[in-house]
Amino acid sequence: MIIDDHEIVRRGIAEIVDRADGLTVVAEAGSVAEAVRRGELVRPDVILVDLQLPDGTGIDIITTLREKIPDARSVVLTSFDDDDALAAALNAGAKAYLLKTVRGAEIADVVKAVAAGRTLLDERTVTRRRADHDDPTADLTPSERKVLELIGDGLSNREIGERLGVAEKTVKNHITALLSKMGLQRRTQVAAWVAGQRAAGWRQ
Repeated sequence: MIIDDHEIVRRGIAEIVDRADGLTVVAEAGSVAEAVRRGELVRPDVILVDLQLPDGTGIDIITTLREKIPDARSVVLTSFDDDDALAAALNAGAKAYLLKTVRGAEIADVVKAVAAGRTLLDERTVTRRRADHDDPTADLTPSERKVLELIGDGLSNREIGERLGVAEKTVKNHITALLSKMGLQRRTQVAAWVAGQRAAGWRQ
């Protein structure tokens, strides 16, 4: 069963899966409620689910259908390359985590592997990815971290100086240092980075 709120994406994935030997699409859904209802009716062997849906998340579907169809195995197919989403999928019981940038043939291969009982997602995968995704703010001083947060709040250098009780020139020095440490060139990139972190990506 394929769950994605974009019909054109669903149809594309269904075509890939249906073309593969030994695989058949038994149902499609575009929301959590629809997925749970259809899942109970058709009782699929594998659930291919997007994370972001109009009425909830793919994690909700995996958790609910695990109780109703214990033998069904879940594969997350998403555009969110996000460690928190990956960990949530693992905790919910997903057996694989694919990004939508994968080749079509790879989707079919993963579905077959999961249907055959293999698990392609484990705690080691999440831990390894987290180690690979170094925190760009790891080397910032406490003062630089405060400046980072206040840039994210939309404050000017002068306003940040007033808030922290330091000269505007000191704020500029902090910004120069944190840009260098984070590998960024402009203040606007810092604001965008903070906004991205605060958005918590896939849960929006």
